[in-house]
Parts: sequence; C-alpha cells; structure tokens
Amino acid sequence: MNTSTLSQNRHTGKEAGTADEYKAAIERILSQAGITLNGDMPWDIRVKDERFYQRVMREGSLGLGESYMDGWWDCDELDTFFAKLIPINPEEKIKADWRLLLHTLGEAIFNPGRKSRAFQIGEMHYDRGNELFSNMLDKRMAYSCAYWKEAKDLDSAQEAKLELICRKLRLKPGDRVLDIGCGWGSFAKYAAEKYGTEVVGITVSKEQLSLGKELCRGLPVELRLQDYRDVDEQFDHIVSVGMFEHVGWKNYRAYMEKARQCLKQDGLFLLHCIGDSISHVAGDPWLEKYIFPNSIIPSMKQIVIALEGLFTVENVQNFGFYYDATLTAWFRNFHNNWDKIKEKYDERFYRMWKYYLLSSAGAFRCRSLQVWQFVLSPKGVQGGYEAVC
Repeated sequence: MNTSTLSQNRHTGKEAGTADEYKAAIERILSQAGITLNGDMPWDIRVKDERFYQRVMREGSLGLGESYMDGWWDCDELDTFFAKLIPINPEEKIKADWRLLLHTLGEAIFNPGRKSRAFQIGEMHYDRGNELFSNMLDKRMAYSCAYWKEAKDLDSAQEAKLELICRKLRLKPGDRVLDIGCGWGSFAKYAAEKYGTEVVGITVSKEQLSLGKELCRGLPVELRLQDYRDVDEQFDHIVSVGMFEHVGWKNYRAYMEKARQCLKQDGLFLLHCIGDSISHVAGDPWLEKYIFPNSIIPSMKQIVIALEGLFTVENVQNFGFYYDATLTAWFRNFHNNWDKIKEKYDERFYRMWKYYLLSSAGAFRCRSLQVWQFVLSPKGVQGGYEAVC
C-alpha cells in the first residue's frame, strides 16, 4: 500500500493501513532524502515509539514536531536532518488529514493578523521570559538574522547587521526613526549611540518593553507597547526587522499603507524579513501552534503586490544563508545555558525549543527560506540610490 492509498483510506473511512505499512511509507520518503530509518548517521532518526509512523502519516509536520517533543524519536543532528528532508517536499508525499486542511482553510477565510489578535504573538512567544532570550541571543539582544560577511562570532555579526541597516538608511544625527517591531531595542540603542538619532520603537511584548526600556535608558529612545496600526506620526526613516512575518497576508497592504503614511517624502524604509519562494495563505501548523501564532512567511510576490504604488524599490539584498549560522549559534547558547534557566521550564520545552531552532537552521541551510532586506522610498531617490553591503 503506497502513501496515496493511505490517504484515500483516511478519507473514505476504510482502515488506514497496518503499522508496518505506515513504517514502510515513512522509510521510502526518508530514503529519498538520504536518511535511513534507525540508521547510524547523525542525521538519521531513531524511532523510540512505534506510534510515530501513524502519527506522522496522519498529521504531517504537526505530528512530526509533536512526536519529537513527546520523545517518540530522536536525531543527533536535527539541522542536517531537516536540510536533507525539506528539499524533497515531504508534505506533498504525506497527504495531510482533515485537521490540517481545516487549518489552511481557516487561515484563508479568517484574518489571524487582525488588530484584535495583535498582542497574541507577544504574549505567547516574546513574553516567554527575558531570561530565556538573554541566555540565547547576543549581547545586544538582536533576534533576527545576523550578518556574518566578515564576522567571527554572534556579537560581531549582529553589530554588523545593525551597522548595515544604519548605512542603508543613510542615518545622520537628529534623524527621527520609527522601528516597527523593535524587540528589546537593539537597533534603537545602536542607532542612538552610533548615529545620534532619535528612535521610537513599538512592540507587542510587555517583556520586551520592560527590558528594552532598561537597556536604552539615558538615550533618545522611546519604546512603546503599541500595534503598528495605531502609529499616527511622521518620521525621517522607518525600519522593521523580523516583524513583517507576524503581519499576516491579509494585512500586507494595510501595513505598507501605514508605513507610507508615517514616512516623510524624502525618507527611506528598510524592511528586513524572512521570505519564502512560494506564496502561502497559512503557516506551518507546528510553528503556528507552538512558536509563532498568527504568523506566516511572505513571498516576494506578496510583498511586491503590497507595496505597489506606495513605494519605489531601491534595493533588495538576500543574505538568508547567514541565518543558518545565526540559528545554530542561538542553539549553542540556549543549550549551554540551559542549567541557568531550566527551573522555569521543563524537558518538553527544551525539546520544543531545540526543534524550533534547528529545524529552522536546516530550512535556511538548504535555501528553502530566505532573508530579504528591502530599501524602499516613497517616490524614488533623486539621483539614484547606491546600495551598500
């Protein structure tokens, strides 16, 4: 019985196959990626609970992630496992059951990024505890892809990213900058210290706001707990790093309209976000449930359609391949500092967070996901815009 037969049986109500048939189907899929079931290579998976096979065949990526959290399988190199698995598009080979179809349908019909749910991502993800993130991130608490072009460690790579953004925005003393999705204020603090700018940063996380205000004390930085739709001021420049992924595809145009409304005619808008090569209307079910609620990774097409008629694209840079090094550095920090924070969490959280970081690293390593930095202007930079990198 092949995987399509298994899928048909699920939808006709017939017996979906024996445990051996589920196992054989999984084995065939993994072999296409060069992964051996219960093999000896570090990227091979070792199954500890035979229920794993049926769970994955029925629930796809959600079942794969949840069964890992439950300890049903293990792998020495999760990042390598995913770098090998993702390119063969396993979800197409495992036809998801009605629960996953309903998830996609719900995302398409409803608007998970609507204003009434704007603060859910902050409460579920960014408010997990500043101790978690301070023991995982660099010294400036930058929670986005670092720029490793000439950097040797995470701290210098994140500073290089912040410097790159400042140079692309052509910041100068006295500029007033809006930071949409400011996190713990890493950009705001850097721009104020190094370039003499005044920064207004907005976040939907109470934990980020609290620590960010402490880190930026004494600088011309104002951090607010505020949704982007409620900003009603004009700025010399706008920056948004790693926030657009939480906007939701139904709100892309409204987001761009708000940015245009808040940007002066001669200003620049730098948008830094993760990107997908395919347009989707629903996010990954496991990431949606456990890591980033109401979030979806945009495609280039979706971004360009959203900004059409509002901005001129001056420059686009892709350095998504640097996210692999960033994520693996975050995991090393998280793992090495686990003893400092484990009293606030549990072993299932550790496995969940490890799975999140290393599966993401694998996705960027195989170039399934990208990181784009757009430089946008309202009417085009007079004389042209010369890119820096």
